[in-house]
Amino acid sequence: MRLFRRKPPATDAELLARYRRTGEVAVLGELYGRYTDLVFGVSLKYLKHEEDSKDAVMQIFEQLVTSLQKHDVREFAPWLYVTAKNYCLGQLRKRNVHEPFMESDEAVHPEEEDPREAALQLLEKGLDTLPIEQQRCLDLFYRQQRSYQEIADLTGYDLKKVKSYLQNGKRNLKIYVEKYDDRS
Repeated sequence: MRLFRRKPPATDAELLARYRRTGEVAVLGELYGRYTDLVFGVSLKYLKHEEDSKDAVMQIFEQLVTSLQKHDVREFAPWLYVTAKNYCLGQLRKRNVHEPFMESDEAVHPEEEDPREAALQLLEKGLDTLPIEQQRCLDLFYRQQRSYQEIADLTGYDLKKVKSYLQNGKRNLKIYVEKYDDRS
């Protein structure tokens, strides 16, 4: 008796290539479905409201239908993270334009930047300076909470290389932050 072998799931890159080739929204849906929690989390962080964040998840998917046909995306997850962040920041700008005197529970001072936001922006800039292998491993390990073995399976890197990329990436990111952090 022959056992059925399950075909391994397609990688992000394979799904992305298939979507760009065929334009099948179902393929994009499969790819996006892997990251809806990430998009929701980013949206909730910026928009602060669950319903607005759910709407953002849908709106961002609709944007992807056309954006991915125009842009040459090599690493989907980091690109999607930035896309979601930019979408939310755009929504916040629209809100501020339409509701400039909106009351808030928090005291808001435009000249005072949230130190956590400044630290996150510094980290993102630092990530952009790292080699792509380190960026990818850090993203998979910290943002997507993947194990060393899962990262090795997803990227095709040797397990020792994954550990090395993570260690070197963390060290290089720390050096970057210490060099450019003007809060110290």
